[in-house]
Amino acid sequence: MRAVAVMGMMILGFALAGQPARATDSPTDPCSLLTAAQLSSTLGDKYGAPDKSVAPRPFPNTVQGTDCQYKTASGQDHVLFRVYFDGSPAQATDLHTRLKTIFGKDGTPANVGDEAYVDKGDAIHVRKGNVRYFLTISHGDTPSGRKQLLALAALVAGEL
Repeated sequence: MRAVAVMGMMILGFALAGQPARATDSPTDPCSLLTAAQLSSTLGDKYGAPDKSVAPRPFPNTVQGTDCQYKTASGQDHVLFRVYFDGSPAQATDLHTRLKTIFGKDGTPANVGDEAYVDKGDAIHVRKGNVRYFLTISHGDTPSGRKQLLALAALVAGEL
């Protein structure tokens, strides 16, 4: 009986190993969820490859994320894309809700991830499954900037 259980686990392990990464898995390069080409097309200016760094944990005992900083050649415009891959959708939901009580300003933007909010600095925070991400653009406080920010947030959600 034990041999059957071990064989079953081995078969399941081999089957899962051949599966492609799920949307909830962290890609090798989290910045690939938002490319410089997508930014350039959406924002109408040429953006370079991102500078990557570790994003801080929002609370003790939570995951670190990845910061992706994009800049135009002139350096006048910039975009910050911060992404976290939490252990489960429940953890991501809890963190998203806690952060919204601290930073939330506006109502929920429609059609962006599972839930989203705009903060006091006109950045958007999105949760989709166990992934949380944050986007801010240097001109996000304008009406056209807000539309562009929502477009970028939807692009990332579509990648997950």
